[in-house]
Amino acid sequence: MDAPSLQLQLDTLPNSPGVYQFYDKNGVVIYVGKAKNLKKRVSSYFQKNHEYGKTRILVKKIVEIQHIVVPTETDALLLENNLIKKYQPRYNVLLKDDKSYPWICIKNERFPRVFLTRKLVKDGSEYFGPYTSVKTVRALLDLFKGLYPLRTCNYDLSKEKIEAGKYKLCLEYHLGNCLGPCEQKQNEESYNEGIAAIRQIIKGNFKESLGDFKRQMKTLAAEMRFEEAQKVKDKIEIIEGYQAKSTIVNPKITNVDVFSIVSDDSYGYVNFLQIAHGSIIRSHTLEIKKKLEESDTELLELAIVEIRQRFNSQSLEVYVPFAVDLGEKIKVTIPKLGDKRRIVELSERNAKFYRMERFKQVKITDPDRHANRIMAQMRKDLRLSQEPRHIECFDNSNIQGTHPVAACVVFKDGKPSKKDYRHFNIKTVEGPDDFASMEEVVYRRYKRLVEEEQPLPQLIIIDGGKGQLSSALKSLDKLGLRGTIAIVGIAKRLEELFYPDDPIPLYLDKKSETLKIIQYLRNEAHRFGITFHRNKRSSAAITNSLENIPGIGKQTAENLLKKFKSAKRVSGASFNELEEVVGRSKAMKLKNYFEHNNA
Repeated sequence: MDAPSLQLQLDTLPNSPGVYQFYDKNGVVIYVGKAKNLKKRVSSYFQKNHEYGKTRILVKKIVEIQHIVVPTETDALLLENNLIKKYQPRYNVLLKDDKSYPWICIKNERFPRVFLTRKLVKDGSEYFGPYTSVKTVRALLDLFKGLYPLRTCNYDLSKEKIEAGKYKLCLEYHLGNCLGPCEQKQNEESYNEGIAAIRQIIKGNFKESLGDFKRQMKTLAAEMRFEEAQKVKDKIEIIEGYQAKSTIVNPKITNVDVFSIVSDDSYGYVNFLQIAHGSIIRSHTLEIKKKLEESDTELLELAIVEIRQRFNSQSLEVYVPFAVDLGEKIKVTIPKLGDKRRIVELSERNAKFYRMERFKQVKITDPDRHANRIMAQMRKDLRLSQEPRHIECFDNSNIQGTHPVAACVVFKDGKPSKKDYRHFNIKTVEGPDDFASMEEVVYRRYKRLVEEEQPLPQLIIIDGGKGQLSSALKSLDKLGLRGTIAIVGIAKRLEELFYPDDPIPLYLDKKSETLKIIQYLRNEAHRFGITFHRNKRSSAAITNSLENIPGIGKQTAENLLKKFKSAKRVSGASFNELEEVVGRSKAMKLKNYFEHNNA
C-alpha cells in the first residue's frame, strides 16, 4: 500500500510530544527529530522558505513521515538519541556510540578484585565509568594499591577452599601488596572495609578515607607505634596529593553535571564536567558535525542526552550557559555569579582548548578541511557573497617621501602565494601622495589581469582607511569591476574594517582567525613593500655616488651598475673593462677619478 500524500500525513499528526522520522523514496530514514508538539514542528518544515541549502534538499526528499508519541519530553530526548545512533540518518548530526572506554570493575566475588576493563559483563559486578582516559584509571588503581592492599589473583576464595588450605601465599603477599586472605591472614570484614572506601574515592568522596586514616594515625602515635603511624601518614599524603591534582570547585557543589558549547559553521564542541563532593571527577569533550546548520541550543540538548547516557550519569542537576529543555526530571541551572558561574566558564575554556587542538591536528592531517573551514568563517565574518579563496592586499611605501613604490601580496586558501606577489614603481604621481598612488597601482593591477584574462580575486584588502579605499574604488569604477570584487580597507590604529558606502566600520574579535589572516596579509604586504623600497633606495644611493663623478651622467651610472653590480666593483675594474661599457673618454675620467680619490 502506497504512503498517503504528505499533506494528509501532516494533517493527521497529533499535537503531542514525540519523535518524527523522515523517509525518502527508497524507504531510508534520512532525518530523526523530537518535538513538544509533533504537528507544529513537522508542519514547519513545509511552511517556510529555508535559507540553508541542505534543509531545502532534505524537504524535497521527504516522501513519508512516521512518528512515535511518547509520554514526556524527556522520553522524546532519549528516543531521538537512540534512533539517531541506530539509523545514522544522512541529515542528522553524527553521534557515534563508542563502546571502547575503560571502566573500573569491582568484581562480584568473595574478596573482590578491583581492575580496569573495557567489557561490561552482567554478572552482578560493579562498574564505575566509563572514563575518558586510561591514565586516569591507572592513576586511581595505583592510588588504591597504595592505600588498601588488594588481591590480584583470580582464585575462587570461597570459605571452604580457604579452610581446606587449598592456596598458598604468593609473592604479592611478601611484597606487601596483598594481606593474604587466601591463608586467612586477612578477614573478609577488614577487606570489605577497604572496598567500601574505594567506592567512595571513585565517587570523588575522599573525606571518609582521610578521616579514618587520621584517626588510625593518632591512635598508633598515642600507643607509641610510630613506624606504623608513619605508614598511615604516608597514605594520608597519597590521598591529599591525589586530591590536590583534581580540581577543587566548592564542597557545596556536588553531584552536578556541567555542560558548555563552542561552535563554528561546521562543528560543535560540547564539554562535560562531572562534579562530585566539590571536585571534578570527569571531563570529556564531544565533537559533533553539523548537517543542517543546527543551533547551539539544539546541539547542546542532543549532546547532553548522549553524554549522560554514555557515562551513565545519574545527576539530577546540570549547569549550562543558556536555557535548554531537558524534560521535567532534570533541574537546569544557568549560573550568573560565584563558583557556579566559574565552573561553567571552566567548561567553556575546556571546549575552546579542545577546538583549538582539533584545528591544529586537522591543519596537519587534513589541510583541505582546514582551508574550507577558514574560508567559510571569513565569508561569514566579512559578510561576503562568496568564499575569499583568492585575496590580494595592497600597501604603499614612500619613506620620507622618496622613491614611492607599492606592493601587492596574494593569498590563496588562506596561505601566501609568493610567486604571485608584485611590486609597483609609482609612475604617474609626483611626490608622496598615498591616495593617488593607490589609485594608480590598483588600476594597473586589474587592467592587466583583465587584459590577460587572468582570474580576479574574490577580495581586495587596502592597507589604509577611508581615503585609500575611496581611491582604490575609483580604479575599480574605471575598469567596470565595482561589485564584481569585494573590497575592504583596514585602518592600522584600531584594526577597523571599512566597506564602500558604509560609514560605520566593522570590528572583528581580536582573537578571530579572520582578523589574524587579514593582519598577516597586511604585514606581509608591508614587509614586501618595505624590502623593495629599501633595495630601490640603496640602488639609487649607489647610482648617485657614480653620478657625482665629473662627466658621468645618470644613464652611464646605470649602465655601469648593470655590468658590475656595485660601485666598489666599478672602482676596481680595469681600464679595458670600463672602456667596453662606457667608451674610451669616460673610462679615462673614471680611472683618473678613482686613482685620485683612492690614493
